[in-house]
Amino acid sequence: MRLPVRDHPHVLMTADALGGVWQYSLDLGEGLVRRGLRVTVAILGPAPGPERIAAAEAATGCRIVATGLALDWMAKGPAEVRAAGAALARLATSLHADIVHLHAPALAGAEYPVPVVAVCHSCVGTWWEALETGPLPADLAWRRDLAAEGCARVDALLAPTHAFAAATQAVYGLAARPVVVRNGRRAPAPPADPAPPAPYVFTAGRLWDRAKNAAALDRVAARLDWPLRAAGPMAGPGNERVRAPHLDGLGRLDDRGIAAHLGRRPVFLSLARYEPFGLAVLEAASAGCALVLSDLASFRELWDGAALFVDPEDADGAVAAIRTLADDPAERARRGGAAQARAGRYGVEAMTGGVLGIFRACWAGTSVRSLGGAAA
Repeated sequence: MRLPVRDHPHVLMTADALGGVWQYSLDLGEGLVRRGLRVTVAILGPAPGPERIAAAEAATGCRIVATGLALDWMAKGPAEVRAAGAALARLATSLHADIVHLHAPALAGAEYPVPVVAVCHSCVGTWWEALETGPLPADLAWRRDLAAEGCARVDALLAPTHAFAAATQAVYGLAARPVVVRNGRRAPAPPADPAPPAPYVFTAGRLWDRAKNAAALDRVAARLDWPLRAAGPMAGPGNERVRAPHLDGLGRLDDRGIAAHLGRRPVFLSLARYEPFGLAVLEAASAGCALVLSDLASFRELWDGAALFVDPEDADGAVAAIRTLADDPAERARRGGAAQARAGRYGVEAMTGGVLGIFRACWAGTSVRSLGGAAA
């Protein structure tokens, strides 16, 4: 599809305000605005309060709209997701958008008036493949089917790692892999008077999600001399709940709360069993935290040579890795520095440039596949 594009193209971007997609959307939107594009961010699902939206608009230069439309992973049935896609298509028309950037391929089933780019941040099909066996339950199967339909319809499909691109291609039977554009975050300002790294272990994420492996984190916490502080909800929107009595649960923290912990440079631990990218890991690395990570293909791709890797079910192995860092401050500092240096590769500018290259290819009618890893 070749389209005339204005001097300041208008991007309609969807966002989910409940997880890492929110920060991804704000960072990408801000990066695109800095390059002269206009960006409208359409929030699906539960929205932040008006003050938080206003602060995000002021920080990014984006217009942010709470649509009230259903999130694909919280919808009660396929009709809600299809209705959300149709409403987004109408919004794209009314805004005279030049391109639509979806945070979930399942929303791509509508008839959009302009090219559509979708990012595979995560999905039920690859989640199930990583964690379970056997056929998907009916309530998950329709979500996978909508995602598969959307993957086949979009003009460009993106993934944050080669490992996740391969998993997505395999699960949905795609003829070509999604194009890899790394997620990115801005590094925090270095502290004026840095203190020694704090003697505790930190983790963050939606702990109710079995992929985060809270049970293994709890086993590690039971064996450690240091506290293992865990930021994130223990209960999910579908009444999922985990019990982890040995974790020092901090509940849901805002960005400032997370940054305050990471600024103390604790050892960062993730024993995730499924992680397409891991923005929390990137934030920890950017702050200079030494990393202990589960040995997943995506983590290896991003952090090999900078992190210590352990089997996600091997609590003793994780404890040994953490003790190695605790007992050797010089090695801990070296690992933290290596993680921070690696994080410099995954910045907002690189992410924005990669996504903008995809947009331009769509507008020019160029094969996106020929870009082959625009920011990988």
